[in-house]
Amino acid sequence: MLPPIYPPDAVQPFRDELNVVGLKDLATPEEVDAAVRSKGVTLCVVNSVCGCAAGAARPAIAMALQNKVIPDQLTAVFAGMERDAVNKVREYHADVAPPSSPSIVLFKDGHVAEMFGRDRIEGRQAPEIAADLVEAFNKHCSKSGPSIPPDQYAKLNFVQACGSNIPRRR
Repeated sequence: MLPPIYPPDAVQPFRDELNVVGLKDLATPEEVDAAVRSKGVTLCVVNSVCGCAAGAARPAIAMALQNKVIPDQLTAVFAGMERDAVNKVREYHADVAPPSSPSIVLFKDGHVAEMFGRDRIEGRQAPEIAADLVEAFNKHCSKSGPSIPPDQYAKLNFVQACGSNIPRRR
């Protein structure tokens, strides 16, 4: 098992931003297998400490999950933390896109239905990314949304940081 690169308490606020809108953290390759292979649509986010790209991706995901249809399962792995789980997610999309963090993958019945690599995230604002996610949700999903009630969503605050000062473990 590969050890985490960052102190767990340093990345917790970034995890919380996705957990509060319904994403479940996957910690092992076996959990990734179970989620990806399940029937229906699974959203899997490769979360990241990258301030600019991930700082736009997390609010975009929350925004998109206010849509009238959303994926059946909402999951996340964290780059540099659950490294074996992240590698397993990347194996599933290796033939579609190279590894990147952050990234957002929609798996449908075990196959990549839509991939949002860093190239579709970096340099864009959250509403732009959210619009693309909503389009993908409308195309591939059928579960009724939103993931959390609108009044709860309205109270959310996201970490607004570009760049990361989180130290790597040595």
